[in-house]
Amino acid sequence: MNFTRRSFHRSLAAGLLAAAFGLATPAQAQSTPELIAAAQKEAKLVIYGVTDNEQANHLIREFRVMYPAINVEYSNMSTTELYNRFISETAAGSSADVTWSSAMDLQVKLVNDGYAQSHKSAETARLPDWANWKNEAFGTTYEPVGFVYNKRLVPAEDVPQTHADFIKLLNSQTEKYKGKVNTYDPEKSGVGFMLVTQDKQANAAGFADLQKAFGAVQVRVQASTGTMMERIASGENLIGYNLNAAYALTRAKKDPSLGIVLPKDYTLVLSRVMFIAKAARNPNAAKLWLDFVLSKKGQEIIANKADLYAIRPDVEGETTASGLKKQLGDALRPVAINTGLLTYLDQAKRLEFLKQWNSTVKGK
Repeated sequence: MNFTRRSFHRSLAAGLLAAAFGLATPAQAQSTPELIAAAQKEAKLVIYGVTDNEQANHLIREFRVMYPAINVEYSNMSTTELYNRFISETAAGSSADVTWSSAMDLQVKLVNDGYAQSHKSAETARLPDWANWKNEAFGTTYEPVGFVYNKRLVPAEDVPQTHADFIKLLNSQTEKYKGKVNTYDPEKSGVGFMLVTQDKQANAAGFADLQKAFGAVQVRVQASTGTMMERIASGENLIGYNLNAAYALTRAKKDPSLGIVLPKDYTLVLSRVMFIAKAARNPNAAKLWLDFVLSKKGQEIIANKADLYAIRPDVEGETTASGLKKQLGDALRPVAINTGLLTYLDQAKRLEFLKQWNSTVKGK
């Protein structure tokens, strides 16, 4: 090893500091000893997220093992509730240190409006370029979106493999699937609105046909993934469109009646965007948490325990970006974290989109 005496002593000092304060060593995390010490002194971290408690707790538990001096308060809510609550509480002078949401467009809007602070570390540098915006908004997962269906009630020949297959199925078997297809309600679900607008940008012609097919089968719209999967599992609905495969995978492990298809023509990939609040009361603990989530250890927990699909390219397995690339290659369409996500948040464009959606899909 090519260590100078000075660098050796710096390394030794860092290790002694870590040991003295019960801190993580460089082998455990890439955060600096100074950041760790400052975070331990704050002793608290407040996170607002949309990730289910069970999944988030896999990360929180390990973070507490590594940094037991830091108490973590995690509040789970819907995407729109998180957005509205964070804005109102920040205006009142107090809110979360970190927000973590799959409504990528709403997160980018908050960052664009000046609610975030910058963080740059060895862990943030591991992200793909599309997943790091201005060192303020960070993608933490790589979650594919696809079809979920009831394996007991949908015959194999009906199971769509592409968006075109899905549209053809609804058009050719309209009566069979009338009232039996569900998807997100773009008026009530932040992530649902983002996904359908991304669909429109990915395949404008096909999206027009999709909306007509939805109208013909009287698609059922819901605000949450859990409700949609519950109705598919029970047989009340047969196929769900644009469902998050990460949640579906978790549910399918307990319920073998659920099948999942990632479309072979294109599969949208969303990423839970995390940012540190500009007015965070515990900014060092927030930076330490972000580094932990993006670390190899954190990403392995995301892939192997939380079933949320790891984004880091050096983490391997079925529920990872590298695993999906082996499976789907160029069909993957990760949604880039940038101002392009703000297009349909313009009030006039949003209202026009929803008006057209309601007219075609809901017939009103």
